[in-house]
Amino acid sequence: MEWLIIAPIAGFVSIAFAVFLYYYVKKQDSGNARMQEISTAIMEGANAYLKRQNMTLAVFVVVLAIVLGIAFRDWKMPMAYVIGSIFSALAGFFGLNVAVKANVRTSNAAAKGLNKAFPVAFYGGAVMGLSVVGLALIGISVLYYVFNDPEIILGYSLGASSLALLAKAGGGIYTKTADIGADLVGKVELGIPEDDPRNPAVIADNVGDNVGDVAGMGADLFDSYVASIVAAMIIGVTLASVDPVYVVLPLLLAAAGIFASLIGMLFVPIGVRGGNPGAALNRGTFATTIVFAVLAFVVVYALGLEIGLFYATLAGLIAGVIIGMTSDFFTSIDRGPVMKTAEAAKTGAAINILSGFSYGVISIVPPMIGISVATIAAWYLAGVHGAQFAVYGVSISAVGMLSIVGMIISADAYGPIVDNAKGIAEQAGSGKEMIEVADKLDAAGNTAKAITKGFAIAAAALTVLALFVAYAELVGLPKDPITNLYAINIIDPKVIAGLFLGAMMPPLISAMLILGVGRNAFRMVEEVRRQFKEIPGLLDGKGKPDYARCVDIAAKGALKELVLPGVLSIVAPIIVGFALGKEALGGFLAGSIITGIIFALFMANAGGTWDNAKKYIEAGGFGGEGSDAHKAAVVGDTVGDPFKDTAGPSLNTMITVMSLVASVFAPLIVTFALLA
Repeated sequence: MEWLIIAPIAGFVSIAFAVFLYYYVKKQDSGNARMQEISTAIMEGANAYLKRQNMTLAVFVVVLAIVLGIAFRDWKMPMAYVIGSIFSALAGFFGLNVAVKANVRTSNAAAKGLNKAFPVAFYGGAVMGLSVVGLALIGISVLYYVFNDPEIILGYSLGASSLALLAKAGGGIYTKTADIGADLVGKVELGIPEDDPRNPAVIADNVGDNVGDVAGMGADLFDSYVASIVAAMIIGVTLASVDPVYVVLPLLLAAAGIFASLIGMLFVPIGVRGGNPGAALNRGTFATTIVFAVLAFVVVYALGLEIGLFYATLAGLIAGVIIGMTSDFFTSIDRGPVMKTAEAAKTGAAINILSGFSYGVISIVPPMIGISVATIAAWYLAGVHGAQFAVYGVSISAVGMLSIVGMIISADAYGPIVDNAKGIAEQAGSGKEMIEVADKLDAAGNTAKAITKGFAIAAAALTVLALFVAYAELVGLPKDPITNLYAINIIDPKVIAGLFLGAMMPPLISAMLILGVGRNAFRMVEEVRRQFKEIPGLLDGKGKPDYARCVDIAAKGALKELVLPGVLSIVAPIIVGFALGKEALGGFLAGSIITGIIFALFMANAGGTWDNAKKYIEAGGFGGEGSDAHKAAVVGDTVGDPFKDTAGPSLNTMITVMSLVASVFAPLIVTFALLA
């Protein structure tokens, strides 16, 4: 327990740096009156949506907390659940608050060049990254110190995960509702630019970047980060008789990741002096990875643990880098898949969509191989003393991948900040050079967001594998007498049923979310068309659009459409467990993990490919903006929008939520299952 103090110290250091960077961003010049007016509209829309969302989710949190209290006849699990929900919401609030301040300041700084604008955007994103890891680690450390029971902390993780699922789904529906409405009417029908102030949906689109890609993605990685640590701690309990430090090791590695992220962030502004924001972000990530590897070795060595645990940590870290590089290859604007998908648009939308779809499917191959190699490597490198150590090694590889998440989220949140900065520059009628700087920042942000989505999905894959083992431990699944490994009989009809039902869930939830985007986008398109038709002089720039109406449509629709997919993700594993038993629920989790990871990777990368294929044409390729190829690529991008920003990123959270629900309710399932 004496080592435990390092974890909350690292958490508070992270929060302190987040506060420092917040004030650094806040003191930057926010530009002229027009820029401030646009920024204020974005801020008001984002805060209004977040307030509505949190009021809706508060009801959900209270209901589930009551259910947990009644089910377990104890206050500890519900309390941990509520704290996890609150901390997840706080991380999203802090990140969104600074993002809507950083966007206008980045836009204004672009007038002074790339070197002035880039640090404002990156450090704005870093507030989100440091808030996530700081709050997460403080929460876990304090709860473990108070209760000394990782199973209680499962409630904290469930709170973070369930809130993240709803926040990511809601934010994704919101942002794609606005994006599709703005693109289909503005770009395709009227031929006006993406961030043209005449478009009534443009402010809603800017708001959506913040609620979806800042608050939503932050909650998503908060969830995976917490879940990986808690799963490793639960498995570590089985080794506590050998050495109690196995329970604390995940917390210490997470603390090392925070210090590594802080050091890595110092390299980022230095890297941009070469004029390439993307290279600067990558340099910061690689620096963080190297520093963390060194610190992880120091932690394992200082604790006197097997060196295999360090290698397992390294395996997860390397897998994360490989998956990030894969996302970069399939979604970067200057790489083959994007260029070929853009070229396919010359023949129309159909071939463009087929090309992006196919590259999205191909893109799952390297990550799946990387996850498989990392799992096998962690197993054998850490398992020299037996199967239980091997299982623990796999869970530690997930912690290793997610320990640098502070840096990863910082680069991700940079994306929507510079996207908004470009939009503000265009809407404010800024000079050409200023818009070009903002555009260069934005191009790097698109790739950063794609890399982060791939990283988040891969991290969820390793995390749910660890959670799967934690579930097996908690319900007491039978063990093979020779290998001492947990075993499920896959020819048991209940297990087969569980496998099929679990495999069904990710495509079902994806369809529900995409249909939700479609229904809400239909309402948005109709409203944008109505305004252009009924507001005199709007297309000529003489009329004023009703931005608030579009913001309201996006917000109400998002909250309405997120409820059913979110509730189904939580209820389904409970129903399967109580109806079919613990082995069937194990099959259910296995099926959901496989199809969940495949669908999430496919949709995230296909969407990124379509998006940058459109941007490649807008940059002058294959006829440029306004050409037939451009219109076809916009249609492809519209298909990809809910793929990459709604359904895809929600799936990795969904499979984490289902695994946590199974683990939390495991004692009750063992006792009350109908077909035990």
